[in-house]
Amino acid sequence: MRCDVVAVGTELLLGQVTDTNSQWIGEQLAAVGIDSLLQVKVGDNHARIVTLLGRVLADADAVILCGGLGPTHDDLTREAIAAVMGVELHHDEDVADVIRQMFSSRGRRMPDNNLRQAQVPVGATIIAQTRGTAPGLICPVRVGGVEKVIYAVPGVPHEMKEMVERAVLPDLLKRGGEASVILSRTLRTWGESESGLNERLDPVIDRLEVAGNPTLAFLASGWDGLKVRLTAKAATEGAARELLAPWESEVRALIVETVFGVDDDTMESVVLQILRERGLSLGLAESVTGGLASGRLTNVPGASEVFRGSIVSYASSVKFDLLGVPAGPVVNEKAAAAMARGVQRVLQCDVGLALTGVAGPEEQDGVPVGTLCVGIAIGSDVHARTWRLPGQREQMRQMSVISALDLLRRTLLAS
Repeated sequence: MRCDVVAVGTELLLGQVTDTNSQWIGEQLAAVGIDSLLQVKVGDNHARIVTLLGRVLADADAVILCGGLGPTHDDLTREAIAAVMGVELHHDEDVADVIRQMFSSRGRRMPDNNLRQAQVPVGATIIAQTRGTAPGLICPVRVGGVEKVIYAVPGVPHEMKEMVERAVLPDLLKRGGEASVILSRTLRTWGESESGLNERLDPVIDRLEVAGNPTLAFLASGWDGLKVRLTAKAATEGAARELLAPWESEVRALIVETVFGVDDDTMESVVLQILRERGLSLGLAESVTGGLASGRLTNVPGASEVFRGSIVSYASSVKFDLLGVPAGPVVNEKAAAAMARGVQRVLQCDVGLALTGVAGPEEQDGVPVGTLCVGIAIGSDVHARTWRLPGQREQMRQMSVISALDLLRRTLLAS
C-alpha cells in the first residue's frame, strides 16, 4: 500500500515554518511497512489543494493531508476534500459540542468561527479531537473507479502525532492487509566525497540493484557527515535485520576507515565516548569556529563528564597572552599546535584540541580562504594538520568542526 503526504500552509512555502510533520509521518509509515513515495507542500489556496490532491491520488492509495483544519478563513482543507469527494459539507453537532465544552472547561469565550471546525464532508468519519479543537477526518474517495482514502489531521505537531498513532496508522494497516517492517541501517562517514564513496561501493550497488531488497542510498548531511543508508523490507523486524546484516558487513569492508558511527551517532558523541572510555578530559581552543565545536560537544548529554571547557581565542592577542602562542602569524600548524598545548595547560585537561583558520570572505596575511589548521595535544605529544576546505564562510566553519573532531577521533584510536 502506498500513502503519500501533503502538508498544507502558505507559511511552509514562505519558509516561516519548517515542515517537520511530513518527516515524522514518513518515519511512522516506514516503521509499519507502508510505502510513501511523495511528500509535497501546498499553500492555503482551495483550487491548488484540490488539484494537488487529484494528482497525488492518481498514483497513491491514500494521502495524509496535514494542516488547514483550523477555524480561520484560510483553513481550507475541509472544503478542498469535499470538492475532491464530490460532496457537500454538513454541520456535525457532536463535534460542535466538543468544541464548546473544550472552551468552557478552560474558562474561555468561544469565538463563533470555531464552529467552522464542525463542518464535515458528507461520508467522512471523524477522528475525535483530544488535544485541540479541530477533529481529524477519514474520507473515502473513488478515483478512476478505485476506492482510496484521504486522512486529514491538524498541523499542530502534538495534535497531529496523537491522531496519526491512534487512528490513521491502524486504519491504513487494516486497509492494506498484513503489515510489514521497513528497517534502515545508516553508516555515518567522513573523509570521502559522495562520488568517491559511490565509486568504492559500485560492486555492492550493482548487486543490490539486482536483488532489489535491501536498497542503498547516500545522504550528504553537511557537518553531520555523509550517510550511507541501507534499507530492507520484510515481514518482521528480525527478518529485516537478517537481510541487512550481510550487506552492511560488505559495505563496511569497502569504506571502513571513513565510518565513524551508525544510525543516531554523531561525530561529537563518538569522540566523547572514546574519551570517556579512556578516562581522558578534553579542552578546546577555537579561533576560526568561534565556539561552534564546543557548542556541538555540549549538546551531547553527559558531555561534562569529559569536556572541561573552551577558550574562544578569536583575537590574536588572546592566543599570545592566554595560550602562549609565539608572536607572528596565527594561521599555521605551529600556531595550532601551540594553541592545543596552551589550552591543555590553562584548562588542565588531558587532551587539547585547537582550530585556527581563515573563513573569509578575504584571505588573511596571505593565507587563502578555506584554510584550516588543527592542533592536537595528548599528554606530551602534539601535532597539527592543515586542510583547504570548500564553501562560503558558514559552510567552511561547519566543515572545520567535523574535520577537527574526526582528526581527534582518528588520533585517539591510533594512540
